[in-house]
Amino acid sequence: MDMRKLVGRNARKIREKAGLTQEQLAEISGFSQQYISGLEKGRRNPTIVTLYELASALRVNHVELVRPDEQD
Repeated sequence: MDMRKLVGRNARKIREKAGLTQEQLAEISGFSQQYISGLEKGRRNPTIVTLYELASALRVNHVELVRPDEQD
């Protein structure tokens, strides 16, 4: 299981469910839109602190970002 891709898929799914664009999430989280994009594509290797901050910005538990889905 590629954790970067899993986190990216989960982040995108949660962001879209919240009705946010990458730009809006970037503004809320303090990360750049380019970072959010790379993360969602599975090209970034986020730290634990990054996962926590991103989850806080998305208003979900950080576990939701690493929870396996049906594809895994």
